[in-house]
Amino acid sequence: MRRYLASLPPDSRRHVKKLREIIRGVAPGAIEVMSYGMPAFKLDGRVLVYYAGWREHCSVYPMTEAIRRACTDALKGYETSKGTVKFPIAKPLPVALVRRLVKARIAAIRTRPKLKTLV
Repeated sequence: MRRYLASLPPDSRRHVKKLREIIRGVAPGAIEVMSYGMPAFKLDGRVLVYYAGWREHCSVYPMTEAIRRACTDALKGYETSKGTVKFPIAKPLPVALVRRLVKARIAAIRTRPKLKTLV
């Protein structure tokens, strides 16, 4: 994680650190991992959320169509695409919205059937 943060521009690094703090606060039992070259949190054996910093924005993934639909009004003004919500670096991070998105992901994970393990 340190190496990932060190690779980011300073403004992006601040946003990513804040995202991490928010996610940890909403999901204190989630486990931090690096996956696909991005920081992520896993919950109940599944990826809760990936998050990443870029030059102009930071992003959270995976935000399903159902979650984006449920948060339509709150997401106005933010760029979204299949599975992604982007937050511009030039604006303050919308803490309440990020919390809401992470809580929605927790609910989605906990309502899906558990993954079966092979013996």
